[in-house]
Amino acid sequence: MERLYDKLKAYSESDFYAFHMPGHKRNKALLGIELPYDLDITEIDGFDDLHHADGILKEEQERAARVFGAEESHFLVNGSTAGILSAVMGCTHRGDKILVARHCHKSIYHAIYMNGLVPRYVYPEFDISMHMNGEISKEDVAKALAAEPDIKAVVIVSPNYDGVVSDVKGIAEVVHSYGIPLIVDEAHGPHFGFHPAFPECANDLGADVVINSLHKTLPSLTQTAILHINGKLANRRRIKKYLDMLQSSSPSYIFMASLDACVDFLDGKCEEAFELYVERLQKFREELELLQHLQILRTEHYDISKVVISTANANITSPELADRLRKEYHLEMEMTGGTYVLAMTTVADTQEGLDRLKAALLEIDGQLEAKTAVSGSIEISGELPRLEQYFTPQEAADREEDGEAEEIPWKESEGHISLEYAYLYPPGSPVIVPGERISREAVELLCYYETQNLQIEGIQTEGKIKVWKHE
Repeated sequence: MERLYDKLKAYSESDFYAFHMPGHKRNKALLGIELPYDLDITEIDGFDDLHHADGILKEEQERAARVFGAEESHFLVNGSTAGILSAVMGCTHRGDKILVARHCHKSIYHAIYMNGLVPRYVYPEFDISMHMNGEISKEDVAKALAAEPDIKAVVIVSPNYDGVVSDVKGIAEVVHSYGIPLIVDEAHGPHFGFHPAFPECANDLGADVVINSLHKTLPSLTQTAILHINGKLANRRRIKKYLDMLQSSSPSYIFMASLDACVDFLDGKCEEAFELYVERLQKFREELELLQHLQILRTEHYDISKVVISTANANITSPELADRLRKEYHLEMEMTGGTYVLAMTTVADTQEGLDRLKAALLEIDGQLEAKTAVSGSIEISGELPRLEQYFTPQEAADREEDGEAEEIPWKESEGHISLEYAYLYPPGSPVIVPGERISREAVELLCYYETQNLQIEGIQTEGKIKVWKHE
């Protein structure tokens, strides 16, 4: 089978001259920097068109479906966001109800807004001892659907940003009993199913639509992802219509070559690399059991590639730990949460990299003491508050556009109807969604984030939040 990368490389070395886009004309010398201009082309003869694939891109996507165990797969060059927007909007119609895991990524909330949907929420279990969101239970999904059987689709995230995995198979069975599709944001789990140490892929567990960010945990360029479709419950025609609308009409051939190379690696060539990776990773995790004050967290069902380093029992905050790792050891972490730091590992990690992180954590840990309670301090769990929904997100946006918004200090916003989001990014899971009545718990959680020097996003004016002024 001809590979896209090989074909691009051969074309770049030929004497074809480009009187077409892109404007750099594959001229590396002009800017004097080493970017892959020679491989960057447009939809010229012989290289297919992602939006109407019938040649090499069609073959590559069919191979991706086989490799990932899906019935149909589509390359995404606008990240998982384009796939999530297309999946949600394709599986619903304007005004429909949709059941959403509350800790889903902000792109799912954007799809709710864009399609004028009415969100209903299922909340993750919360582990108070770890200060972490846990699984979405199939029992909670069943209760929500029984209470409102007119819900048209269900969206969950598994794994979540911290690597916690939900019972996708059990949830799919519940959702399918209502004749509606299950969409799984598996952006952080494209490596699932390629080694027994990792959970099964959602394609094998009954999910109707699965979105994978290959760039997150596999060797592929940032912004590359794949959307998979299975079964008869998801509206394939509508999903593909939205993919056509929401993806660039000038998809990057460099991105698509990266997707091709990654799928090629997974297609029978990755076993040895994954075996070595898992061996190194398991040894790394075992050696970190020597930590006395910091702690490597794990839940019952989780992805071992995510290394969650808790500071809850140590006299150091998570931002302080991340800062020390960055400044003293030149180790950059993926995310800083309220009481933990997240290090992401992948099959591309080296032994040297893992050794550096291990040595740094053990050295820092040896300098720490057990956390002591501070008199008068308030302990915040970090659990997402459950807020009253007064407007849908789109109705809230309409109120703002109609001039019905006012800005007030968010610390004084309890009881008001929010017209803005408030969340930490990453992971991008909203504490407050537009249209919700702000609770004391929500304000306290944001205050806690502020004391931890964590960046609150979604709010346009620092220290203030837009609320409905007619409440």
